[in-house]
Amino acid sequence: MVTEIDGGAIVYKMVDGKPQYLLEKSATSDFWGFPKGHVEGDESLEQAAIREIKEETNIDATIDTDFSIDAEYDMKNGHHKVITFYTSQVDDPKITLQKEEISDYVWQSYDDSRNTLTYDNLKVILDKANQYIVGK
Repeated sequence: MVTEIDGGAIVYKMVDGKPQYLLEKSATSDFWGFPKGHVEGDESLEQAAIREIKEETNIDATIDTDFSIDAEYDMKNGHHKVITFYTSQVDDPKITLQKEEISDYVWQSYDDSRNTLTYDNLKVILDKANQYIVGK
């Protein structure tokens, strides 16, 4: 079985003392999730996450490596996917979407984000990231 390794991040900005999360909608499906993508060459998971955020949104992000969590699942093509998510706090960036991959985006509260996310495993990731962020 082929294992695909991705780096990604729960990107957020603080609004009135509460996190607003960045969710992206895939350009090829109705999937809502977080910025993520394949590790390329010899880059680290953190470097992949930073690069993917930049490619998908044009945000120059930094990664908080004090928080990381993995999501794993089997894909329809038979491959196994492992995504390591970090958190990334940003100011109020201007977003330019990579239209080939991302068709839309939203900034949402924790509750709204949880309702928008497509898959349950991403809701668990958000739960843990939110606990970390509000606990800082």
